[in-house]
Amino acid sequence: MTAPTLPARVRIHEVGPRDGLQNESTVIPVEVKAEFIRRLVDAGLDTVEATSFVHPKWVPQLADAEELFPQVRELPARLPVLVPNERGLARALDLGARRVAVFASVTESFARANLNRTVAESLAMFAPVVARANAEGLAVRGYLSMCFGDPWEGEVPVSQVVEVAVRLRELGCGELSLGDTIGVATPGRVAEVLTALNAAGLPTDGLAVHFHDTYGQALANTLAALQHGVTTVDASAGGLGGCPFARSATGNLATEDLLWMLRGLGIETGVDLDRLVATSRWLADRLGRPSPSRTVTALSHKES
Repeated sequence: MTAPTLPARVRIHEVGPRDGLQNESTVIPVEVKAEFIRRLVDAGLDTVEATSFVHPKWVPQLADAEELFPQVRELPARLPVLVPNERGLARALDLGARRVAVFASVTESFARANLNRTVAESLAMFAPVVARANAEGLAVRGYLSMCFGDPWEGEVPVSQVVEVAVRLRELGCGELSLGDTIGVATPGRVAEVLTALNAAGLPTDGLAVHFHDTYGQALANTLAALQHGVTTVDASAGGLGGCPFARSATGNLATEDLLWMLRGLGIETGVDLDRLVATSRWLADRLGRPSPSRTVTALSHKES
């Protein structure tokens, strides 16, 4: 039975194919990426972030977006893609993408490192992107990175998170994903940020959370968000990922670890844990290293 303070169902926003693979030191063959996405959908994940239409110079691991997306776009799932600017949006539209995301920074230092712009300049760059996406009838997500801490600036004031979040919502982002890019958040801080966003007029049902496990707090932070009413959680199959522009960022919350916790809480997801574990083991074999997910490791040992 689900605890009364927790949602009955959670939607997992799977980011492994984009946020996970973009951090790999080697380029993964497009055929492997396409099969990875197919296996994730087959495991029951109904939202799988497929790729990014960023310039290949900046993220060469995702330079094959035009080749990959047509191979997966007919799958029975939401397949959002990241678009950094108007050119990226045009490329995504040409291939039939119906869900897009923009990636903003809450801090000036990371905006410079990631986008080579100030926060204000980056938001101005996103304005026509979001406007056109909305005009084309696309669903638009806004990522907010560095919501809890920044490797250059330290702890991030809650007011900065609120300011950028409100601006992204005003631009037309229907969903906002709060990123703990370097994994320094704690449950109390998560509750504080969510409460402040609600006070600023941003409803919880339009918010998602995106935690990294640098200090082993990702699951605890997720539970705090669920207790606040959040029902969309970002995670990466096998715990893949980090951030190529923030070296202190370690892996994303592993989808399997999230599923293990949610199953224990009686929260439905529609995802088959065994199939997902098998998928992460399959990909780990192709990456040449074991999955960092504790649940993948534990269930794999149990089988052997």
